[in-house]
Amino acid sequence: MRVTRSGDGQVVVRPVTHEGVVAHVVGRVPDGGRRVVVVDGAAATAPGELADALVAPLRAAGRAAVRVRVVDFLRPASLRLEHGRHDPDAYLEDRVDVGALEREVLTPFVASGRYLPTLWDPVTDRATRAPYAQAPDGAVLVLDGDLLLGLGLAADLTVHLAVRPATLVRRTADVDAWTLPAVDRYADEVAPEDVADVVVRVDDPAHPALVDRGR
Repeated sequence: MRVTRSGDGQVVVRPVTHEGVVAHVVGRVPDGGRRVVVVDGAAATAPGELADALVAPLRAAGRAAVRVRVVDFLRPASLRLEHGRHDPDAYLEDRVDVGALEREVLTPFVASGRYLPTLWDPVTDRATRAPYAQAPDGAVLVLDGDLLLGLGLAADLTVHLAVRPATLVRRTADVDAWTLPAVDRYADEVAPEDVADVVVRVDDPAHPALVDRGR
């Protein structure tokens, strides 16, 4: 365990196993009703892998669990790539169809359990035409993606996968290096490590650590 101090007090960084991270997140999901969990992190931190790992333990705990991926709710290419394919500001601001996520997924899921699993295929740039699905009362919807916490998405629990800037640069493929300024802006403007309910440091993917800011 490592203890440091920030301006707000004590910060405890506690090494855990991958299973420990999953158990911690599952244990933080509120009881009662349908709940939404958002797993956030730069693409290089693979937030989808943690989101996938939550499904089986949630079901084992008696909660129906469903998965939705932000990559299936991107805006059409004509909108998200309006300023070119490598514009970091557009990557941060114009990539996700937030309105569709709220309208077709988050709001109806909480109210009635009805939700749209996918909306848009970014490869074919066409609507997926997926049918609506139905989740029972008490279900948990796990949503993953990168740079999500500043979008105002309604969630009961938010998880952020954090890495140091130098680590992120090293783990980001050269073809995706143009996204790094967007991640820098996200860190400065949103401060995900401060606003997320759960922060997991994954500088070493084999040895994650939970961050406790004493909140």
